[in-house]
Amino acid sequence: MSRFQKAPVWALALGVLAIVAIVLFGLGKLAGETLPERNGPPVEALRVEKTVLEPGQIDLTLRNAGPDEVTVAQVIVNDSYSNFSGGEQPIPRLATETLDIDYPWIGGNPYEIGLLTSTGVVIPHTIDAAVETPKADGGFLLSMILIGVYVGFIPVTLGMLALPVLRRGGRRWTSSLIAFTVGLLAFLAIDGGLEALNLAAGGSGVFGGGALVFLGAGLAFLGLSGLDSWLKARRKRSRDSGASAWSLATMVAIGIGLHNLGEGLAIGSAYAVGELALGAFLIVGFAVHNTTEGLAIVSPLAEEKVRPWRLLGLGLIAGGPAAFGALIGGSVTSEELAAGLIGFGVGAIAQVIVQLSPAMKDAAGKLLNPANAVAMMAGVLVLYLTGLLVTL
Repeated sequence: MSRFQKAPVWALALGVLAIVAIVLFGLGKLAGETLPERNGPPVEALRVEKTVLEPGQIDLTLRNAGPDEVTVAQVIVNDSYSNFSGGEQPIPRLATETLDIDYPWIGGNPYEIGLLTSTGVVIPHTIDAAVETPKADGGFLLSMILIGVYVGFIPVTLGMLALPVLRRGGRRWTSSLIAFTVGLLAFLAIDGGLEALNLAAGGSGVFGGGALVFLGAGLAFLGLSGLDSWLKARRKRSRDSGASAWSLATMVAIGIGLHNLGEGLAIGSAYAVGELALGAFLIVGFAVHNTTEGLAIVSPLAEEKVRPWRLLGLGLIAGGPAAFGALIGGSVTSEELAAGLIGFGVGAIAQVIVQLSPAMKDAAGKLLNPANAVAMMAGVLVLYLTGLLVTL
């Protein structure tokens, strides 16, 4: 038997990847040295990723999206040259730089800003209506944590407390409730995806623009699907080996907590970049959905003696990550990155829909019986009407 046949599969795979990486790196170096020098003027593509307005000052966060270095020589605001600091050194490709512009702006007025580079190119930027930017201070971060609690911990805990009532209603009522949730989530996924694409279109485009939304959604869906399968296998093995019902409920809570982390990221990033209506929309949708997640957590405890403090512990495991996700998302400054995080939340929603759908089946094994179809339409209409009522 040869050495290759004796080697483990993972070692062979790593060896192949190493060879491919070395060859591609060598090709890249060789191509860079053999290609002729590029002629013509430099390609300058600065993008404004963030605008912060403070009294008497406008701060612009710039990113170089082009292949060549860029130096900002002058700043023009409404046809007048303005003093500024920052950007004295050339900005390398993909690097960021913040310009602090001294200008006595007036609230509510529009402003046209021109960034004059060292080669004479003018890069425009428009402020439609000047408004002082709220600071991400301790109060803002505390608000993000509270939002995570509202979306995660409280609804999940309420869902667990409602289990006895739903148990009396029977399978039909439970199936209709889940169908209502699926309709609500389907509308939320579509609306959130469209908002994320619009947000990405207004970003720098350096990291892929709209493609970042689909990348985030795909990674969330595939990653959470794989994790869900792994947790289900763990639960099955634990059940077969005689594990306690509380152990099974804890595993379910961990899986749901990871879903809620993605939801918190989506909400926090929407607020961080000023998409207040979308943030409120996500809060309402996720809060209603997370109430039904509490039922999934306590389902293994049907025959167990339930203690309130242990239920609160499960609610913290499942709902707490939403607060952590909102805290991280609330610190995002790039519209493009925020769009990717909202896309991550959309992928998490899609995975939850796939996860919940089998529970909609009636005694005959049908998903879309009349009751479920009506419940799904009600979910879509409720969230649509909720969006119309959100005024911020």
